[in-house]
This record gives sequence, structure tokens and C-alpha cells, in this order.
Amino acid sequence: MQENRGRHDDFPHHPPARRPAAAGIDRTAARMAQLMSLLVQNAILVVFGASFAARLGLPVPAAAVLVVTGALLAAGDVSVVGVVLAAVIANLLGDGAWFYAGRRFGYRFMRLLCRISLSQDSCVRRGESLISDWGGMSLVAAKFVPGVSVVAPPMAGALGMSVRRFIGFDILAALVWTGLFLGLGWLFRDQIQQVLAMLAQAGGIATAALGVVLLVMLAVRYWRRRAFARLTGMPRISVDELFDLMSGDVPPLVIDVRGEAGVQVDPRRIPGALSYTLKALQQRNLDLTIDPDRDVVLYCNCPNEVSAAQAARVLLARGARRALPLTGGLDAWVASGRPTSLH
Repeated sequence: MQENRGRHDDFPHHPPARRPAAAGIDRTAARMAQLMSLLVQNAILVVFGASFAARLGLPVPAAAVLVVTGALLAAGDVSVVGVVLAAVIANLLGDGAWFYAGRRFGYRFMRLLCRISLSQDSCVRRGESLISDWGGMSLVAAKFVPGVSVVAPPMAGALGMSVRRFIGFDILAALVWTGLFLGLGWLFRDQIQQVLAMLAQAGGIATAALGVVLLVMLAVRYWRRRAFARLTGMPRISVDELFDLMSGDVPPLVIDVRGEAGVQVDPRRIPGALSYTLKALQQRNLDLTIDPDRDVVLYCNCPNEVSAAQAARVLLARGARRALPLTGGLDAWVASGRPTSLH
């Protein structure tokens, strides 16, 4: 027995085999560490790419990238000046492209942007309100208003803002936007590092959870758009039908519901049309008498005639016999070759 024990002791000792679960966690943590190292090494490039894509309207979480980068800045591994310059230049290039397009193509280009937006139904109207109320500072405020950040630069271009003024306000907007999210990352750097560590340990589960959250957010946005479409869904009137009615014995009451910014971009209107914004029509003390025996036709230059449809519902509730949005709005009227007048 002694001899056998001696021989057994002579064999080399091997460390105990690592459990598969622990090995999987270690591999995930190693991949996470490699990802973070890659982010640190290319932080300036990543910030530039994410910021530029977001300014072009792509669904890129640029704000989240800046927050994570802000946490990395606290460790001193990333250049603060480099990150800020990258974000500002990316903002200026992306916004500048839309600004030029707005100056070159005007209101139709903004309508195109809103048609590809998830919040297309309120895109133009909210952009108009922001520009009218805030002026150049709207470029700063728009950075934090979903669905409007891409519309503000071309709106400013279409309204004739000077290039020098645009560049000044856009640089200010980029500095405020970048500084805020970098500051949030620096302020909550400890919590962010804990979250990153938890994601590293969770591995595929965390990725799946983030995917589910993203799908839920998109589903909610889609449901809200569908609900809004049902709310504004009603019969429309075509340009030819309106023109025929205007030649009849009892012509309809035509109302231009565009905002001030929309009228400034395109001062034309249908002859005889009254000018009342949607906000004005919604007020209780409306100085407009609605003849219950007279049709009302409303038009705007917004996607899906949303403002005109909302205004039509307001007038129907106030006793109008028939209130109809004009299909295609003012653009359709002009494209048909019908006459226009100036505001």
C-alpha cells in the first residue's frame, strides 16, 4: 500500500477542470473587455459616425454612445477635446446637408423627410411651431425633440436663415447636445460601469432583452400612428371636385390651416381662402361663423392632410354640415394648374 501511494504521488497534479458555466461567463467577459477596449481606441471615430448618422435621420442611438463615452472620459482613456470636436463636426455636416436641401428645394423636401419619419403626422407642424416660437434657438431645442431634430435645419434653410447665422446656432446646439450627454455619462460613470459589467455577465440574455425592448418601442410607435390615422381618417375632396364646387351657386368656405412658417415658405393660397391655423380653430373664442348649410374645405401642406383633417373634425363638432380636407393640399392645387393668389 505504501508503494502504491508513492507511485500515485509521483503523478503530476492537474488543476480541477473549469465548469462549463464559469468558462462561458469568462469568455463573455473577455469579449466584453475586448469590445470596451475597441471602443476606447476608436472612441472619436465611433462618436463621429453615430452623431453624423443620427443627424441624417438614421435610427442610431447617438445619445447613448455619448453617455457611454462620457463614462470612459472619466478614466482618462479618451481625449475630451477630440470627442467634442468629432461630435460638433458631425452635427454641422449632417445638419448642413439638410439646411442646404431646405434652401434648395423648400417645403417639399421637408414633407419628404416627414414621410420617412416614424412621427410623420406631426413632424411638419411641430417643426413650424418650433421655428416660429424660438427662431434660431430652435436649432438648439430641436436636438431634444424627437421627430423634429431632422426637420429644423431644412426648415431654417427654407425660411431664408443666413448661412453664418445657421452655422453659429448649429455649433451652439451641437455643443449643448454633446456636453449634456457626455456630462451625464461622466456623472453616472460608476453606475454605467456596473451596467456594462452586468451585461457582460448576462451575455446573450441581455442582448435578447435589449432586442425585445427595441421591438416594444417600435410597436408602441406604430400603434400610436395607426390610432392617429384612424382619428384623422375621413372622406377627402379632390382638387377637381373643389374647383367644380367653387363654380356653383353656393361655393364652399375654403380655409387655409397652414402655420405662419408654412405661409412664409409658400405665400400662395387658393383664391378666396380664409387663413386660420389649426390652433386658432381649436380656440373657444373663434371669430368664425360657420353656416350649417355651406360646405367647408380645409387644406394644408402637411403629410396625409393631418392638420386639415384635425381642423375638419373641430368644425364638424361646431355645427358644420360637411367639412372635408383637400387631398394633396396646396401642392395638389398648384400642380393641377389652378389659379392662386398671394396672402
